[in-house]
Amino acid sequence: MALLRDADLAEAFDHASRTYDRMTSSSPGYHRDLRRSAARLALPGGGAGRCVLDLGCGTGASTEALLRAAPLASITGVDASAGMLERARRKVWPPNVCFVHTPVEAAEAAGVRGPYDAVFAAYLFRNVADPDAVLAQVRGLLRPGGRLVVHEYALSGRRVHRATWSAVMAGIVLPWGRLHGDGRLYRHLWRSVVDFDTAAAFAERLRRAGFAGVRTRPQPGWQRGITHTFLATRP
Repeated sequence: MALLRDADLAEAFDHASRTYDRMTSSSPGYHRDLRRSAARLALPGGGAGRCVLDLGCGTGASTEALLRAAPLASITGVDASAGMLERARRKVWPPNVCFVHTPVEAAEAAGVRGPYDAVFAAYLFRNVADPDAVLAQVRGLLRPGGRLVVHEYALSGRRVHRATWSAVMAGIVLPWGRLHGDGRLYRHLWRSVVDFDTAAAFAERLRRAGFAGVRTRPQPGWQRGITHTFLATRP
């Protein structure tokens, strides 16, 4: 199947936004792992005086993780799906959190210009048409020395991890999607992981984009070898 892109993908997320939080909350460790990745930004002083960009914030799960890690930071969540952002905005947030509806590729045109002290991107890069262009954009939004943390499904390259991912999708996630009329989206999400970079390849992609200090950290539990945290800085 062809992967969904741009407006088609945003529309699919719009429709799935009604049940998306229930779906992700049923995944063991989903929110815990996001919090673990957000904490790796390691912003001092609770993020006081720092500006953080949450790219692909969806319904706000990653924003909540950032808020726990840096409760005093100014946090801007960006997403292309109006439906997902509507769900995010319905939640209770402190005044240092705001949201902008825009595709990440058009974020600067929408007023998201930085410079930012940190950028967090959860489950984003495998869903954009040109990851290299988006990484170049992120590098430009970060101040020198600014930190990037990417939390992403990026397989290890071992067959067992690819098989585990496909088994979970076939046995749990795809039936959920069909039940709620979102089969097209969840088929895309399955293929987007299978077709995306391995963890090693994405780390190399970060280096090619000009990021320094690139490190890769696996997530624990059933997601080991499937989900990774990538840490990098703008020189």
